[in-house]
Amino acid sequence: MTYIFNMHEAKTKLSQLVDLAEAGETVQLARHGLPVAQIIPVEKKQRPLLGEFEPLSFDLTPELLAPAIGAEEWEEIQRKSDQELIKLLAEIASEKSAS
Repeated sequence: MTYIFNMHEAKTKLSQLVDLAEAGETVQLARHGLPVAQIIPVEKKQRPLLGEFEPLSFDLTPELLAPAIGAEEWEEIQRKSDQELIKLLAEIASEKSAS
C-alpha cells in the first residue's frame, strides 16, 4: 500500500513513517498534495559468516615494500636504520644510568 503524507504531517510523524517504510510499505512525502519524495529503508548488509570469505594475506618482502630500489639496497637501508636505532637506545640507556 502507498501512504502519502504532506510535509507538516510528516514532520510530526517521522518515526512512524520510517517504521512503515521498514515494514515494506511505500511512504511518499507530498508538497501541496503532490508527491515529491519517498522514504525507503536502507538495505542492511550482513557480515560474512565464518568461512564465507578468503582471508587476506600480506607478503611483506623487500621487493614489494620498495620496488623502486633493489632488494639488496633496501636491506642495506634497513641495516643502517637498525644500527642508528641501536645507537640511540644505547645513548638513552647510558643517560638513564648516569642519573
